[in-house]
Amino acid sequence: MAVVVLTAALTGCARPVGDFGRAETDPLHDRVMPALGTARAMAAREPVSSFNLTDQEREMRDRIWRYLVAPHAYDWFGDTAVELQRTRILPISGKTAPADRYYRWLHGTAFASSRVRYSRLGDDVTADIALMPAAFAAICAVQQVDRQRGIAANGMPQLEDRMRADAAARQAENQAQIDWFVRAVSARYGAYNYALDHLLVETPHDNAVAVNGLLSDLDVYVEAAQRGDFCNGALPGGHNRGAPALRSRYLHSDAMVKGS
Repeated sequence: MAVVVLTAALTGCARPVGDFGRAETDPLHDRVMPALGTARAMAAREPVSSFNLTDQEREMRDRIWRYLVAPHAYDWFGDTAVELQRTRILPISGKTAPADRYYRWLHGTAFASSRVRYSRLGDDVTADIALMPAAFAAICAVQQVDRQRGIAANGMPQLEDRMRADAAARQAENQAQIDWFVRAVSARYGAYNYALDHLLVETPHDNAVAVNGLLSDLDVYVEAAQRGDFCNGALPGGHNRGAPALRSRYLHSDAMVKGS
């Protein structure tokens, strides 16, 4: 009952957003809500570590947060629910936002023309691509920290059981964050893909060709995330424009009808 009351009271308390969609420091979201969430998680016997966050762990959480929400648009990604899960007031859910919510937002927003609607879709995909290398690097750094932590713990037979339990709990917490990121970027790609498919039917426009290329760029990162391939320095930084068309969508600019 207490969780229900707290959830209702905090609904709509969006986390402050700074430049490039990154979270800003805020006492409610960085101290009060996490303290409440930690208490709930401990009561539910979820992994909870008393370790301080490393710089790498803090950086990873800041980097992946913008992929869990939609700071650049209407709350089509369930921002309030995400914040309650981030702070552990609610457990992290394996469910993602319905694929059609982003398209519904585009469809219902009074853009000046259909061309601008495609441009907005392209801008949102571009923003996700631009920050992906830094997010991957941050996740890779945390994976390295966890490996180092495991080596150190295994090399100290006299280490207290509590320290070993804290190390295991932190590793589980980190993995939960990484898994959440993978689900989120997969869902974002699915939402953008759905939107482009439906815009092609609703308002055909040759700008769809460029958006399709951007989605191909984003798909490189999505597939790498799904493989857990975060430490691959050869991944592109969004510069491989003109990649092959996505499965089941073939676009040719000379066959498109320009929108108004």
